Amino acid sequence: MIVKNEEEILARCLDSFSSLFDEIVIVDTGSHDSTKEIARRYTDRVYDFIWCDDFSAARNYAFSLCTCDYVYSCDADEVLDQTNLKRFEQLKFAMMPEVEIVQMKYVEKNSTVLNSISEYRPKLFKRVRSFVWEDPVHETVRLDPVVFDSDIEILHLPNGSHHSSRDFRIFKAEYEKNHRLSRNLYRMYAIELLKCGNTDELEDAVEVFTDRMEMEDIDDEALIIALCVLSRAYRLKTEWQDMLSCALKAFSLDIEVPAEIHYDLGIFYLYKQDYKEAVEHFSNALQNCAPMLDIHTGGNLPLLGLAECADACGDAAAAKNYRVMAENWTLPEGD
Repeated sequence: MIVKNEEEILARCLDSFSSLFDEIVIVDTGSHDSTKEIARRYTDRVYDFIWCDDFSAARNYAFSLCTCDYVYSCDADEVLDQTNLKRFEQLKFAMMPEVEIVQMKYVEKNSTVLNSISEYRPKLFKRVRSFVWEDPVHETVRLDPVVFDSDIEILHLPNGSHHSSRDFRIFKAEYEKNHRLSRNLYRMYAIELLKCGNTDELEDAVEVFTDRMEMEDIDDEALIIALCVLSRAYRLKTEWQDMLSCALKAFSLDIEVPAEIHYDLGIFYLYKQDYKEAVEHFSNALQNCAPMLDIHTGGNLPLLGLAECADACGDAAAAKNYRVMAENWTLPEGD
């Protein structure tokens, strides 16, 4: 584990997991509460790591301290119930040596960044990987790891706070260092901005996504991601002309316009009191266009927009119905 200031939840996590493991390695990245004291109740292998705004560096250091055959990468806000504890115990004693990564279902009902209730994540890793030659002729080394999708569910129970501001700082620092983001970080930055970014955080990201649009190697997916972020940033600042320019660019591409763009257009026309156009775009976001980054723009958010349109048009019954639908809307199950 890598931890920092987790005194409220660390014992809950380790109480649910600790019986599984032959060693527990905890790396603290600068706690100023009782995190390390709590950790030492479960293990004498507690180490310090000077935080450098790099989770990979901290995670790599933690992995380097492990000695067993497999390493489970744990976060302090995870919990394993009794059903999944038994599943994990069965996996531990039935593990085939060929398996290099085990994926487990990460389950959270109030996620800030997930677009489903659960998703598979790599959680258990073979510490030392064996290289295997394949094919009877023109032989080559197998590069892809052997991955097993287990039925184990890890419950994610954060303690009420999310870390988007910290993440945004790291995203921006990475961009300023390299003048671009990896494909994964670029998409994750966009997702977090749309799902939990405020006006200032979106405005601070405009440079990143504007620059990306001007790069020669941009493809349609990267372009539409940039347009979704910029459209949201301009809408929150009521810079309508710039927002409409983003929408027009999105409609000019040879790919489906995502729900995020239609939702922003619905908000624009609602603001302009053009309720017919607003309803059309909210309905498109809800029924005809898939979300690309934030699933809420294809679910409860356009439903609430339709409710406002119905209210403005004097249809209280329809408005109530839309609000009930929005309240009962839930994240879908993941794959």
